[in-house]
Amino acid sequence: MLFTDLNLIKPILDALDTEGYTKPTPIQQGAIPFILAGRDLLGCAQTGTGKTAAFAIPMLQQLAKPKTMQSAGQRPIRALILTPTRELAIQIQESFNAYGANLRLKNLVVFGGVNQGPQVSELKRGVDILVATPGRLLDLMNQGFINLREVEIFVLDEADRMLDMGFVHDVKRVITKLPVKRQTLFFSATMPAEIQSLANSILTNPEKVEVTPASSTAETITQSLYFVEKQNKAALLKFILADHSIETALVFTRTKHGADKVVKDLIKLGISAEAIHGNKSQNARQRALSNFKNRSTRILVATDIAARGIDVDDLTHVINYELPDIAETYVHRIGRTGRAGASGISFSFCEAEETEALRDIHKLIGKQIPLNSNHPYHITFNGIQGRPKQQVRPQRNFGGASRGGNNQGRPKQFGSNEGQKSFSRGR
Repeated sequence: MLFTDLNLIKPILDALDTEGYTKPTPIQQGAIPFILAGRDLLGCAQTGTGKTAAFAIPMLQQLAKPKTMQSAGQRPIRALILTPTRELAIQIQESFNAYGANLRLKNLVVFGGVNQGPQVSELKRGVDILVATPGRLLDLMNQGFINLREVEIFVLDEADRMLDMGFVHDVKRVITKLPVKRQTLFFSATMPAEIQSLANSILTNPEKVEVTPASSTAETITQSLYFVEKQNKAALLKFILADHSIETALVFTRTKHGADKVVKDLIKLGISAEAIHGNKSQNARQRALSNFKNRSTRILVATDIAARGIDVDDLTHVINYELPDIAETYVHRIGRTGRAGASGISFSFCEAEETEALRDIHKLIGKQIPLNSNHPYHITFNGIQGRPKQQVRPQRNFGGASRGGNNQGRPKQFGSNEGQKSFSRGR
């Protein structure tokens, strides 16, 4: 199927052609016709499948139709996209800018952590499409700068992350301010009971589009597992990054402090690295992400919440420096690579205290992550097959692969991404 088969108007098709995209992903194929028909939609698809475009493209076409009645003196907000993080909000706006480049529709993104003045000024000029995070949206509504009485389409994006971040009550407050008669689009990468309940409360006879269960990992991602003592993780990371075919990598830690420590260690080694997490200012987070995208920074170290919504073209490697506490998070992490059919590589470090988390991941994805014991820091846990502990030379600093510079055990090649460019803007 091609985008030309989806009954899209020429201005949008021309914009997609400019972006170099011709074939929709499965979530786009499934969602776009229903949204164009005005139906409520429950969309469930794993990260990297192109969910943003699945709602942005048909929304633009719906909103391109003239509104019969408008508020006197001001352009009303006709569409609201609510999303959990600032990074994702900005990314969604970029998608609307790209696909709506040939339409006379104005969009705006509002989020906290920055001066609200410029956002208020834009709101006063009027916008058609508003992308917002919950906190700043409610603040501006309470101050009288935003009203949602004429919203025609409401999108709740990354609903499961909204739940994780404690935003569900804020979401419900926003929903009470929306018109009863509206089109609602609900997207989530996972569908736990609480999210299903929320969807049932705000959707009317929805169509459901589900593409690849969230418990599965993309077949295009080559996964590897590394057993390692906690104090040797830093040295193992250095060992892996000695492979210069890894041009960039996204590294995950569980905590903000852990992210900062990894960055500090990498910088000492002369490897360019920056961290992105909730304690960083908005400007610092955007600068770090921009530097990573343009490859002036080789390594971006992130916590899970900060990384949700990061979309980097041709990202080849994801490294789990620490395994996540929640198994589903593993799927989201490695889904930052191998997006929409492209190939990708993930490395996961596992220390003794993380073996339970590893078992949960294996149970969720329905298979064992292949073990790579071909490195100087390999150990065994609870009888799991591997090189005996006594053969490992513990190194408590961020030193070389082994004493004396011996490269024995170094893999010849960690791989490269030669996947074709495909359409996965958004997630």
